Formats: sequence, structure tokens, C-alpha cells
Amino acid sequence: MGSLTLPPSGPIYLDANGFIYSVERIEPHRTLLEPMWRLAQAGQFEIVSSELVILETLAKPLREGDTILENLFRALLFAREVRLIPATASLWEQAARLRATTGLKTPDALHAATALAVGSTLFVTNAGGFRRVSGLPVAVLDEVAKQES
Repeated sequence: MGSLTLPPSGPIYLDANGFIYSVERIEPHRTLLEPMWRLAQAGQFEIVSSELVILETLAKPLREGDTILENLFRALLFAREVRLIPATASLWEQAARLRATTGLKTPDALHAATALAVGSTLFVTNAGGFRRVSGLPVAVLDEVAKQES
């Protein structure tokens, strides 16, 4: 299994999949993300995401009445090393531009617009479609996992 190449500093953008893999301990992705979380906790960099991840991660535990999973997501989403970015009108406009030019679905376009706005040094996802966004440094977890060490 490969390893996630992390930048020396700067905000690392994590979409909903990264939070889900970490909280639900889905392998091999959880193991790939573990060093990122440790370094963020040590203050090397900040994990950022759109507030949209609140909706994307809490829907399942709320639907299933799983308060333990809900609380685990809340603990990670609101951890000291995580900064959630509000979806402002200007971010929605940029997301609309990205959707128009790349074909990304609305949630993904908002994630990409948010990552670009905060100057993310790495965008961690499991969706290769983000590579269509110019200037977005994308790491696709399935591809990283398949790399030889």
C-alpha cells in the first residue's frame, strides 16, 4: 500500500469521504489518513472543509438513529485541528462556475470552490473528477492505496 504524500504546511482540504473513512474506520483509507490527522493534531497544518460536510456525514447516523456514530462525527468535525468554511454567496458563485466548466455535481463543485478559496495545499478525496479543476492539488485515496510502497 502506498502512503499519502503530505505537504509541509498549509491547509489540507478533506471532503466528506475522508471524514467518513476516519470515523467509520474504513480500510485501507483510515490507515492512509492517520498520519495526516496526527500531524494536524501536532499543529503542522490545518484540516479544512466546507460546512457541507456536516450534512454529508451526519445524514446517515441521524437516519439510522445511531447517536454513537453521530457523536463521533461531531467530535471530529469540530476538533481543534479542523476548520469548517461557511458556504458564502461568493463561494456558491465560484461553485457554479466550476460546475459549468468541469461538470462536477453541486456538492463537489462547492468543495472544490472552497478548497481553492482557502488556498489548499492538498485536496484529499476519493473522487477523481476533482482533477478537472485547474489548480487543485488532488490526492485520490484509492489510487494512493494501490501504489507500491
